[in-house]
Amino acid sequence: MKILFIHQNFPGQFRHLAPALAAAGHRVDAMAMHRRPPPPGVTQHVYGVQRRPGKDVHPLLREAEAKVLRAEACAAAMLHMAKDGYRPDLIITNPGWGEALFAKDVFPGAKLVSLLEFFHGTPDGDFGFDPEFGHPSIEARMKHRLKNMALVESLLAMDRGVAPTAWQASRLPAEYRSRVDVIFDGIDTAHVRPNAEARFTHPQVPQALGPGDPVVTFVNRNLEPYRGYHVFMRALPEIQRRLPQARFLLVGADGVSYGAAAPAGTTWKQRFLDEVASELDLQRVHFLGQLPYAQYLQLLQVSAAHVYLTYPFVLSWSCLEAMSAGCHVIGSRTAPVMDYIEDGVNGSLFDFFDTASLAALVEDAVRHRDAHARLREAARRTVIERCDLKQVCLPKWRSMLSDLMELPV
Repeated sequence: MKILFIHQNFPGQFRHLAPALAAAGHRVDAMAMHRRPPPPGVTQHVYGVQRRPGKDVHPLLREAEAKVLRAEACAAAMLHMAKDGYRPDLIITNPGWGEALFAKDVFPGAKLVSLLEFFHGTPDGDFGFDPEFGHPSIEARMKHRLKNMALVESLLAMDRGVAPTAWQASRLPAEYRSRVDVIFDGIDTAHVRPNAEARFTHPQVPQALGPGDPVVTFVNRNLEPYRGYHVFMRALPEIQRRLPQARFLLVGADGVSYGAAAPAGTTWKQRFLDEVASELDLQRVHFLGQLPYAQYLQLLQVSAAHVYLTYPFVLSWSCLEAMSAGCHVIGSRTAPVMDYIEDGVNGSLFDFFDTASLAALVEDAVRHRDAHARLREAARRTVIERCDLKQVCLPKWRSMLSDLMELPV
């Protein structure tokens, strides 16, 4: 079978699925916007957008035009493949960037599977969740609604959908949910596991750290409000007072992955650090930037308390990887986190804005680490049972695809 993946940052969420399908004997190609080494067995093709959205485009349509421009460029690249005789049987895409909008027009005979990350603007979602950043204006609401344009087209065109978590699936319009399977991207739990011999070293940290050391970790791609960086920083002075020997290791870049950028001339990282800097012992706070994966895993393995917060939005891989590594995850009581963490059973939960509760929970996790061993074991067991890459997620993908294609995949 010929399978085409479309993802501007391929492999993205398909980093495990694509090579697994190639290893099963299928021809696997991938369309991407940026050239990088593809996974084993995958042939990569690159498309290039020829221009940016026009300055005279209606402001509410700028994001839509950007997606159409990607779709147009991707379609041109697919047409080039078609001229050489290529005809995929199956197309798998993340439709969020719009690039697969015309996939069915170029290859009408192919089945289309869409990875549906997030349907914007639903009640109890991310939009307007954080009152600190103001009540959304009607203009902001209109712009936010239009974020779904490409996704709605994907819902209409797809033969099958996949949502990573049950909560993400529940955000979709009800009439489409019967065609959506819940399959997480997959955690390699054999690799992401506890390690009593782990050691974490870094030039910014004055000593090697191991399991049993008072280490508090906070990890995100970027340090920003969507992932609760401001809440963690505001809790940090009190946590430091409660844990005078602890070290606080923060992983993440200075940019923005989600939501609005920081005010001009600053970053969210610096803005919220400046807010509390005078109350902190900065010798015990270490901003590590982004880490190589192996080093990041070592950090999780030595963590005594791992703090994870998120708006009601897409759940980060890092939350489940931390659970798989045997961390005591102290998470925000928001819907994506509650999909996987039950308070007092396999982690600890607190209200997103409650910095006092966060400080108390971190203190308890660090001071009574051994007492929470059962909780850590339960966290890992949750990920093994629900998100293990080889035993759960890849088999679910294969089962869904076999059903769709009416042949073994």
